[in-house]
Amino acid sequence: MFKTLKISIGLVIVATMSILAVSIVVVNKVDRNKSVIDVVRDNTAALSNSVALQLAVLMERNPGNNALLSSVFQPIKAHEYLLSATLYDNDYNVISTINGERVTEIEDQRVPQLPEDAPFGITQYDDVLVAHQIVGSSLYPMGHMVLYIDVERAKTKDTAREILRQLPVILVIWLLCMSICIFILYRLVSPLTSLCRFTQEVFESKDYALRNSLNASNEIGQLARNINNLLDAIEVELLVNFEQKQTLVDQQETMSRLANFDSLTGLPNRQFVLDNLRLELARAKRNEEDLLLLFFDLDGFKGINDSLGHETGDLILIEVADRVQCLLRDGDLFARLGGDEFLVLPDRDASTKHAQSLANRLITAFDEPFELRGLSLTVGLSVGIAKASDASYDLSELMSNADLAMYRSKARGRGSYTLFTPDMVESHKRKLLLANGIEKGLTNDEFVLYYQVKVNNDGRVIGVEALIRWQHPEFGLVMPNEFIPIAEQGGKITAITRWVIKRVCIDMPTLKQWASSPFRASINLSGHDLRSTQLFDYIYSTFTAHNVNPENFEFEVTESAYLENFALSNKFFRRIGNMGCAIALDDFGTGYSSLSYLTQITIDTLKVDRQFVMELQTSERSRLVTGAIIDLAKRLSLSVCAEGIENLDQWDYLKQHGCDNVQGFLFSKPIPLASLIDSPCHFNSEEFA
Repeated sequence: MFKTLKISIGLVIVATMSILAVSIVVVNKVDRNKSVIDVVRDNTAALSNSVALQLAVLMERNPGNNALLSSVFQPIKAHEYLLSATLYDNDYNVISTINGERVTEIEDQRVPQLPEDAPFGITQYDDVLVAHQIVGSSLYPMGHMVLYIDVERAKTKDTAREILRQLPVILVIWLLCMSICIFILYRLVSPLTSLCRFTQEVFESKDYALRNSLNASNEIGQLARNINNLLDAIEVELLVNFEQKQTLVDQQETMSRLANFDSLTGLPNRQFVLDNLRLELARAKRNEEDLLLLFFDLDGFKGINDSLGHETGDLILIEVADRVQCLLRDGDLFARLGGDEFLVLPDRDASTKHAQSLANRLITAFDEPFELRGLSLTVGLSVGIAKASDASYDLSELMSNADLAMYRSKARGRGSYTLFTPDMVESHKRKLLLANGIEKGLTNDEFVLYYQVKVNNDGRVIGVEALIRWQHPEFGLVMPNEFIPIAEQGGKITAITRWVIKRVCIDMPTLKQWASSPFRASINLSGHDLRSTQLFDYIYSTFTAHNVNPENFEFEVTESAYLENFALSNKFFRRIGNMGCAIALDDFGTGYSSLSYLTQITIDTLKVDRQFVMELQTSERSRLVTGAIIDLAKRLSLSVCAEGIENLDQWDYLKQHGCDNVQGFLFSKPIPLASLIDSPCHFNSEEFA
């Protein structure tokens, strides 16, 4: 209701003081009334005694002179408070009477109306005094006098006079008390006002380091100290909240970095770059512009990771990120998608020439090896380049196109870049269909075996090599050089190998019946097969189930596959050799391994790769290498088989240098079993002359 505490307390003080003053006046009036009544009683007694004395003298001297008595009695009417006065004789007959203006008021009072009813002396009835005085003596009364005095009027007049007399003093005292109270109030409330201003200042400034300087020992001082303590607590809580908020901000930034940036290299991650690519593709499509995307991964990184550990691989990735960032402009987006895959989005420069130039710089930058932990490690790049317009500005398709182009670079020999073209999509779809159709092809018996004969120096067929083909219902006859790598990548090569083993076992009786003894059918194994722990058990159980002689089988493995899984290969081929199967090392001389491994393995045959045979007539170096391989095999007591024989001169040269067996188109292309059993099993040199 009131804006300040001062006004409220001030009004309370004024009211209190006013009530106190009125109370004093009332109490004073009560006390004064008693005094007034006593005075009026005394005055009435004196008056009645005086008048009675005079009347007694006259009555004694002038008996029966009522006129004289009346003249003496009449002056009593001048009494200020007289209501009525009557002079009676002894028989209470009226001699003289005086009626005042307010005599009628006596009728309303509980006072005796008849003189004989009024007691002698002075008697008070409420606000009326009745004085019954005997004229003369009580022994010899001569008459009676009855006076009615208005006490209330006396009291009222006296109170009014007293109040008028005391009012200035009361006002002075009231004002003095009020001033003293207000002064005291101001002194007491001033600290509260100061605290109010202080708290308002804290509220407006939000500076919780402020402190009030009020120092008192009373409740207000305690309140001031409590406010300071509260501000101390608030300041501490604010500090704690600030630290917690800063921790939350730091954690949020960390989470944002983890969500959008690669923790290892600090580069934007897949999610971040995909979100930005969506925006860039939308902008480019809206502005009818184009975008170029470079996608690359590291050549040889898996080998480093596997051989030197993931820690070294991580250091390589960090170095790759630093090396690539040095080649990019500020606006170019460079991100790590995962593993050893990276992406570069040039800053709104969609020219093919610029993308190719950047790809060349990237590839060249990795010619210099990485020096890590005392090792010199070399990794290359395979880069794929794709345009947004070729992907209809679709993010998923753009990423897929860049990925296809990158894998095309790997297929071309790595360390190169490839610009995406629409025909790659068809090639990729074909690969996908082939990869997804292998299991179904095996189930539906869509694969077929072709056999290529092996002959000795006399021209007699001593064996065949089983070569698989896929009679695809949509693509027709698919060659192994197309679907075998796909099967190896998809982990389905072992299923194909098992199918070949089983198929050869089924065909073996027919093959043995067609050819003369001794005879062996060669089956190719991949590196994936050598890592399979169940393959030997499958071979053994399949041979047993079809009741075939293990000595009629030869297993071929490439030099690189053997050395890639050296310990497993040794263990596997020892078991195969103990069972009676022969072992041939294919593509010998095309790898880069040390020849010392030949002293640690047990094989039966070295196969000279076709690239040496094809250059026998044109390259002296090829002739020297071929001769060295044959001589090496002979010194190690190994038989030698050369593949890729296409003319008589090549066969003659190999026979002259001690080659044991040969195979090639000169004798027969790979053909189905039905065609094989209709072909000759012996060849004469004269037939090729």
